[in-house]
Amino acid sequence: MAEFKIKLIKSHIGKPPKQKAVLNGMGLNKLNKIVVLQDTPEIRGMIRKVSHLVKIEE
Repeated sequence: MAEFKIKLIKSHIGKPPKQKAVLNGMGLNKLNKIVVLQDTPEIRGMIRKVSHLVKIEE
């Protein structure tokens, strides 16, 4: 399976609680943190919800 490298590029401060929960669910809790996640429909949906806060590095 393919993997995504996802980097948090904008802060979650002042964002709606659902977006904060999505970031926490992906393991992104600090700026510039990079996590490697599997390419699944669930992860793609999470990325879509917070696409304005993260950067995808493949």
